[in-house]
Amino acid sequence: MHVIATAGHVDHGKSTLVRALTGTEPDRWAEERRRGLTIDLGYAWTTLDSGEQVAFVDVPGHQRFIGNMLAGLGPAPAVLFVVAADEGWRRQSEEHLAAVTALGLRHGVLAVTRSDLADPAPAIAEARAHLAASSLGDAPAVAVSGTTGSGLDDLRRLLDDLVSGLPTPDPAARVRFWVDRSFTMRGSGTVITGTLGAGTIRVGDTLELRGAPVRVRALQSMGQDHQQVQGVARVAINLRQVAAEDVARGDAILTPGAWPTTRTVDARLIPSTTAVANAGGGHASTDQRPNDGPENRWSDALAGELMLHVGTVAVPVHVRPLGPDTVRIAMPEALPLRVGDRAILRDPGRQRVVAGALMLDADPPALRRRGAAAVRGRELADASGTPDLVTEVSRRGAARVADLVALGIPQQVLANAADTAGAASGMRRVGEWLVAPLQWGQWVLDLTAAVDANTVANPLDPGLSLEAARRACALPDVRLVGAVASDARLQLDVGRVIRPGAAPSFGPTEAGLQALESRLRQRPFDAPERPDLQGWGLGHRELAAAERAGRVLQLADDVVLLPVTPALAMRVLATLPQPFTTSAARQALKTTRRVAIPLLEHLDARGWTRRLDAGHREVRSAASPTS
Repeated sequence: MHVIATAGHVDHGKSTLVRALTGTEPDRWAEERRRGLTIDLGYAWTTLDSGEQVAFVDVPGHQRFIGNMLAGLGPAPAVLFVVAADEGWRRQSEEHLAAVTALGLRHGVLAVTRSDLADPAPAIAEARAHLAASSLGDAPAVAVSGTTGSGLDDLRRLLDDLVSGLPTPDPAARVRFWVDRSFTMRGSGTVITGTLGAGTIRVGDTLELRGAPVRVRALQSMGQDHQQVQGVARVAINLRQVAAEDVARGDAILTPGAWPTTRTVDARLIPSTTAVANAGGGHASTDQRPNDGPENRWSDALAGELMLHVGTVAVPVHVRPLGPDTVRIAMPEALPLRVGDRAILRDPGRQRVVAGALMLDADPPALRRRGAAAVRGRELADASGTPDLVTEVSRRGAARVADLVALGIPQQVLANAADTAGAASGMRRVGEWLVAPLQWGQWVLDLTAAVDANTVANPLDPGLSLEAARRACALPDVRLVGAVASDARLQLDVGRVIRPGAAPSFGPTEAGLQALESRLRQRPFDAPERPDLQGWGLGHRELAAAERAGRVLQLADDVVLLPVTPALAMRVLATLPQPFTTSAARQALKTTRRVAIPLLEHLDARGWTRRLDAGHREVRSAASPTS
């Protein structure tokens, strides 16, 4: 299916033409038919001679309903521009064309209606002159009459040519379905309609509405039930357990978790046919005043209260100039926008389209310092509206692959990132992260400095825990520590980052530690009491460092032994009649209950002994007392 929106001045015959093409009345409301003008969006469809199916979004032409018109035009990939032969080019013709140009629509057909009432040649010539200066350029034109049917066959052939040149959307793309209508059907519940630009929606799918899951109960397109619908298509979606008042025009139904929302975007202003004449005191579209910093040729036009129209939503916005043609747009609510999206800025007070807006960054950096706006404007000067992998990663330093997908980076580009992009830019890929070379180099320097500084400040503990290392380098993920440490020629040792060969320096307490070791070599099961340890200058920090260095083993209740003591104990316990009691073990080891109980529990934990009941244990047959 293909979707085409109408455009043109009020009462120039848009609805009549759609009705003649499709045999269907596009105006849904009795008031519209009574007044003879389109107030809200209308829909109808037909099959062309080639077999291609086309759905028309019939938009209102009256100035009072311009917001409804933009909601219908926004998601459509092509336009049928209508001008009446007996009236020619009019005010809303100009504003509709300005909207078409602002959205960058390049696919269209000009239809001059009412050719039975006046010579269509002057209107065609006038309209083509206007279209030539717009994004539609040299669009084909045809004179028609919705009343007599004259020219309809020619129009159908032009529409066939038009749709054959439309780009093919990706059926696997993430879904962003802008709602243009919501209503309730008896027996079905809430139904929403809109234009699906890309992706696929299936019956049973769970999608997302303002962060909450919604379930697709049924689908219709062109009046027929479907199990799935691929974009581009006009779609009616029946939602489960969603009240009609909970979803409205401007809402977006999304692939869950695939669309980050934003309240701030950086954009390039795109002149429309009216904006060229009115923006910046009449400067031409290519003018750029030298050294004008964040002030730009649009400043006067941006001064009033503006509305941003994107998809089917319209919100008031604050627009801040950044460069000659770049701005920051702040919105009162978060929207699912991406780089490359097109929108319209309109001044409702002056009733005109100010400009189009091409989204350059949907996750822009904060402007905190004086002059930051001008710097940002220069950064955006060459931005194309197509997200670039190297640019997005470099600005962030590091980015998750899933976040880059959400920003609009193609999956194939990300799949090749470790090869093509990495080879060209030095980018590193570690798990789910892509890291810019400058950021990676800084992390290596920061981690090296942090480990060395910690060694000086804490000679008893020359290593950093993984979390301390992450914080020291401001790494976004602790799982990056190992790769950074490797490049810094550091090593991981029992969950700590250290320099190879580094060992605790005990300084003045070295003599006390040697005294402890000497005593335990002579009496391995005679663990000293806390006062003895303190007398040797061995507190909790010193003993913890000694244990990390493999010089002592700490058990519960301040029991400190040599690391070889459990193996020595096993040699003794293996000689006892099995099973043995705790008392028998204590006597055989010539020690106290203070030492015997935590030592036996340690042996249990290592699997060398097995506790049978409250008072008995046995040596496991496969236990290795020399381990």
